[in-house]
Amino acid sequence: MTPSRLQFAGPDRWQRLGLRTQLALVFGSLVLLLGILMSLGFAELLRVRTEREAGASLHSVATNASRLLADDLHSKARTVQVLVSSTSLWEKGLAAPGVTALLSRLRAVQPHSTWIGVADTKGTVLSATNDLLVGSDVSSRPWFKNGLNSIYVGDMHPVVRLADLLPPLPNGEPYRVMDFSAPIQLRGKTIGVLGIQSSWAWTGEAVEMLLPSNAQEQQISLFIFDKNGQMIYAPGGQIKPFIDAGQELPFAPRMAEVDSQQLRPSPRIVQWKDGGKEFLTTIVPLQPRSAATDLGWYIVARQPLQTAYAQARQAMYQVLATGLVAAVLAAVMAWWAARHLSQDIKRLASAARAIHDGDQGAEIPLTHSSREISHLSRMLHSSIAKLKASHNAMEAQVAERTLQLQKANAELELLAHSDPLTGLLNRRGFDARMLYALALAKRGNRPLSLLAMDIDHFKSVNDVFGHEVGDMVLQCVAQVLKSRLRVSDVLARMGGEEFIALLPDTSLDTAMELAEELRTRMESAPMPHGQQVTLSIGVSCLSDTDMEASGLLRRSDEALYNAKAAGRNNVQPLPPPPPV
Repeated sequence: MTPSRLQFAGPDRWQRLGLRTQLALVFGSLVLLLGILMSLGFAELLRVRTEREAGASLHSVATNASRLLADDLHSKARTVQVLVSSTSLWEKGLAAPGVTALLSRLRAVQPHSTWIGVADTKGTVLSATNDLLVGSDVSSRPWFKNGLNSIYVGDMHPVVRLADLLPPLPNGEPYRVMDFSAPIQLRGKTIGVLGIQSSWAWTGEAVEMLLPSNAQEQQISLFIFDKNGQMIYAPGGQIKPFIDAGQELPFAPRMAEVDSQQLRPSPRIVQWKDGGKEFLTTIVPLQPRSAATDLGWYIVARQPLQTAYAQARQAMYQVLATGLVAAVLAAVMAWWAARHLSQDIKRLASAARAIHDGDQGAEIPLTHSSREISHLSRMLHSSIAKLKASHNAMEAQVAERTLQLQKANAELELLAHSDPLTGLLNRRGFDARMLYALALAKRGNRPLSLLAMDIDHFKSVNDVFGHEVGDMVLQCVAQVLKSRLRVSDVLARMGGEEFIALLPDTSLDTAMELAEELRTRMESAPMPHGQQVTLSIGVSCLSDTDMEASGLLRRSDEALYNAKAAGRNNVQPLPPPPPV
């Protein structure tokens, strides 16, 4: 064979093919390539969007956990501040029976409190729950030294002196606690320190409560690291395997985000040391509510990469399969579209080029010059529509998942502000309404009163009739109170047998009349155990000097204490101090 024949053998063979075959091969190849490119483009777009949503969802879980922990730390620190500011409690001395009773009652209300005690300025424990460490010297403990000057919140640490005095934990782990302390001042002089050691178990319960319902299925886990990057919490309290593996903070968050608190989703793919697997990981610094609770913690959420991106891969494969099927069908139909060259073919090619270039508004036109070209244009139009429909369906699914997450967050928010037994507001929900009512009263110079109520001898109800009957009594008391109060009044259960009512636009005299009516109604209200239940009520009203709610709350607590001291089942007011 001569060189000339070698040179022209290919073109001659192509020229021997008919025009119908030539157009079918060329057009079929073009359509197949276009279908594959569009499928890859749509698949990549869906993959990126789905992976971004998975990262945002994981970041949302970590952010919610950070906010809840910050709120709980602030609430515990606030409890210590309220107690040390109750001057009437310390008038009879730090070792008075009333102090010991209050500490025991506080520990019952806060079951995670491992130890609560009061020490004098020399560091000698004078009162404590279960009389633990009474008479011991705690002057060297950080909670005492720091608590002499101001409110103090200490980082997590193992117990030292209480280790041999407490029963062992069921899981065999050592006790780990956090310290909360503040100076006790009387007439401007520090007379001692109140200290609370809160069990680290409350952290696990608070964090795990925020996980979504499908967290186990999705293998989502939450961790806490301290400011030095050391792990201090792992799911289920099983921290030892991670410590043995040398696991530290997976990566440092961007300092711009930490300083400005503009926390944006920034998940990364990180290889953890407890198995060498890769996880989608996000880190959110704890957002403190006050300087005392700024412990520098980091909340870390992780999810196995294979689980986190499973939906993205599935969507990508579905789009690719749909695109390939559509491209193959279009190529087969192109075999029947080769009768003659016409303007319709140019229109189809122009539209295909626009779609290939990423023009979202471009569509394959429906042509009618011939039966074959018309059929081909319809098939191409349908294929592109299927791809777009698949894309829209995926977006709708992502939107639905987002709505479900928002609904779950709303339900969590409701649970966080409500008392599950009585249906009333809890302390956290009451605090938010209290701040709002206080702002309205101060702005409009309107009266505002507060009723602090306590069921008399409620402990005997639980001891004699059992806690189930005690719960029914609490529900009945809540109903009696709700039946008399106005819609604008704010009623909450503060814990145990304590209730509180905020009365907007109500003077002290009117509040006293209402309190007496509530007390009388409670005397005659039928109860599940068939015995009479009475209330002790303390009444206070807003003062011109009250800039915060603490003064109003403190006076109502003192009035309630006076009502208890006066023999219970009575109403005692505590007017505001005269203006200076």
